[in-house]
Amino acid sequence: MNGPAQSPDDGYERPGGQARIPGPRGAADDLDPAHAPRPLPLSPPTEPAPPPAPPPSHAVLKSLLGAWALAACSAEETRAVEDHLTECAPCAEEALRLRDAVGLLHPEESLDLKPLLRSRVLEDCLGKRPARIPVPSWASSYDTEAARLDALLQDFGDSEWHTPVRLKWFEEERSRSQRTTVAGVIGHLMTVDGLIAMALGLDDPLGAEAPPGGPTARTEYFWGASPYPTTRRVREPWREQSHTLVRTVSFAGRGVAELAVDYGGFALPLGDAFLERAFECWVHAWDIADAVDYPYEPPSGPHLHGMIDLAARLLPGALAQRRRAGLAAPARGLVAAGSPGRTLHLEIEGAGGGGWDIALDSPGAMPSPERTVAEIALDGIEFCQLAAGHIAPEDVAAGQHGDREAIRDVLFAAASLSRL
Repeated sequence: MNGPAQSPDDGYERPGGQARIPGPRGAADDLDPAHAPRPLPLSPPTEPAPPPAPPPSHAVLKSLLGAWALAACSAEETRAVEDHLTECAPCAEEALRLRDAVGLLHPEESLDLKPLLRSRVLEDCLGKRPARIPVPSWASSYDTEAARLDALLQDFGDSEWHTPVRLKWFEEERSRSQRTTVAGVIGHLMTVDGLIAMALGLDDPLGAEAPPGGPTARTEYFWGASPYPTTRRVREPWREQSHTLVRTVSFAGRGVAELAVDYGGFALPLGDAFLERAFECWVHAWDIADAVDYPYEPPSGPHLHGMIDLAARLLPGALAQRRRAGLAAPARGLVAAGSPGRTLHLEIEGAGGGGWDIALDSPGAMPSPERTVAEIALDGIEFCQLAAGHIAPEDVAAGQHGDREAIRDVLFAAASLSRL
């Protein structure tokens, strides 16, 4: 048998064969550059790692316990404090006390109101005893409206107090207006409230130099008394006077509601005067809120009803005054005081609404449903705007039925209730 074959370039002896001398190797320069061995990259010398930072001392870790309890530590500080707490019993006890204290400061409970909270609040409110000396019912609307206006003024800065406000009213046959500021409006309210103060024997806010006359003369005197514009300092005397008025009538007892308040050209019982001042306070608060572009809600239904009732009761007298001035149609017939006469039915809709029968021929006549010659239906807020002189009688969106002349006279009489 022949031995195993040998590779022609194998220089090693194979079993059963002869050794061969390997052929010469090519030089390194003769190699193909594409297949030449690449030199190994030299790795940069490695620098020795920095020694680990020493752990914080006991004093530092103890000072971090408060921040740790409030979860205000960083991740590294938290890890260091918690490692320390496993080794230091005094710090561990202090940490537990701090965590308990934080739990008392920040109780973890639901933000939803408890189901029984509403019933408990109502029960508590209904169970409270009434005030020993309550505010009279006829003064409560003024007390409320003055408080609402005061709340509106609370956060006003100097710029808001000097915001221009245009006061509007209706006189004779046309609308009139007067430009002032927020501070000027509060001064106007204070000077007219002074008429009630004088009727109660209190000091006049205008002092001894105040001119005789009604609201217009007093307001013009106040605005012209100083060469400088009225500032926010008027709020405190107005606020204090309103509190004094309510407190005085609350302690005055029965019978004070019939005390006459002189308005210059006419007089009102004290109870009606407080309703009139509540109406003016709301209307001018509305003017101020509109000037500073702030929303303002109307009075509550019961208070609004009282204001509308006062205006309805004043309509026969206002109508008779316009007749004497030649601004309204003459009465259709003479009616004795207390006798039934021609009647207009005024229906006010919405909050505070109701129905009123208005005597047309005489303030002393008795309105009679059987002698109703006309009917007017108005929204309550719109009627108040008409009585405040903020809407012209021709622009009122009223439901009208019956005698057109009587309807026109009553709408104009309602607008004539307004004044500066």
